[in-house]
Amino acid sequence: MSRVTIEDGKVTEVTEPRVRFCPLFAKLRGIEELDEDAIRENIEFRIDSFGMCSEDRETEMDDVLSFGISETMSRALRDGRIDAVVLAADGCGTAVVTDPRIVQGLGGRISGIIETEPIPKVVKAVGAENMVDPDTARIDMEAGADLAHSRGYRRFALTTPSVDVARRLRARYGDSVVLIGVHTTGMSEDDAKNAFDVFDIITACASKHLREECRRRPETLVAGNKVPVYGVSEIGRAMVQAKLDELGRKAWDPSVPEEPPQPLI
Repeated sequence: MSRVTIEDGKVTEVTEPRVRFCPLFAKLRGIEELDEDAIRENIEFRIDSFGMCSEDRETEMDDVLSFGISETMSRALRDGRIDAVVLAADGCGTAVVTDPRIVQGLGGRISGIIETEPIPKVVKAVGAENMVDPDTARIDMEAGADLAHSRGYRRFALTTPSVDVARRLRARYGDSVVLIGVHTTGMSEDDAKNAFDVFDIITACASKHLREECRRRPETLVAGNKVPVYGVSEIGRAMVQAKLDELGRKAWDPSVPEEPPQPLI
């Protein structure tokens, strides 16, 4: 929950974060406290290591997390559970992607993208015809769903932090769209309740209300106890279970204490 601005491959602004500890950053990067300096260093590490928001952007990667949203979508593409993914990433904005390694490459190591602009290397990788707007790389997930539908994909996954967007897309496309709630930190109590009625999969991030609502939904399949991923619907549970099976893991046992981000918001 810090706004970071990158211009010409350089970090130019980092605002004070609202979340001070993330168990994933602690595990992967040894970051025990999230402050402006730690966030700046982490973003600079991403720019240096895979070219995030720069002309050197890598677009194909192997799994980064043992269990994350991009990893789950990539698995579902390989299994044939879905035909395409509508995602937002630096360098392409909203795009329709069918290659599992590009889904992982674009989505696996980035945070929430608010605004971006075209990066030629990324545009070439995804194909300008698969972007909502190749001229501006604007982010518009509803337009992305329309693009995927117009291409004839019978079932496509789409990520969004917005319950309202998810509700509109469910009304428009029914079960043809697999809706995945991402970047949910700070979600209101009402939205958290509604999220379990409209999304197929939800990542808990540092959301206090999603964790509370999950305890009232015993049918939810929960993967992980640090930043849990919730399989909510039948297709959502199947996708989460497939990833658990690939890793040889079991769903989270609620009797095991959580290790959540701090503070939960």
